[in-house]
Amino acid sequence: QVRLVESGGGLVQAGGSLRLSCAASGYTFADYAMGWFRQAPGKEREFVGRISSSGGSSYYADSVKGRFTISRDNAKNTVYLQMNTLKPEDTAKYYCARRQLNSYYFYSDPRGYPSWGQGTQVTVSS
Repeated sequence: QVRLVESGGGLVQAGGSLRLSCAASGYTFADYAMGWFRQAPGKEREFVGRISSSGGSSYYADSVKGRFTISRDNAKNTVYLQMNTLKPEDTAKYYCARRQLNSYYFYSDPRGYPSWGQGTQVTVSS
């Protein structure tokens, strides 16, 4: 079965950096686009970014554009989220998700991602 396991979260000061990893198993990783989302307490799950199956294209939410970068290593079945210049408002639980093939949902819509990891907490102190 599909399994996604995030890691790399933690506590960091504002302006700092973290790199999250998401290890995938149970399917052919290179066939699927992947997304990162986040959810803060009391808020809806929010799109962070998405990377194509080959890694050749990516899209980001305006709130993280220029600060966050998604990459993937298809040989290692892993997708990464490099987060730089972190802000307190980036505090959330971060999830990776596998995009459904040929999904008709827009790439930022979580309904287009049927498989999710358990999340990793990122806390940015001011």
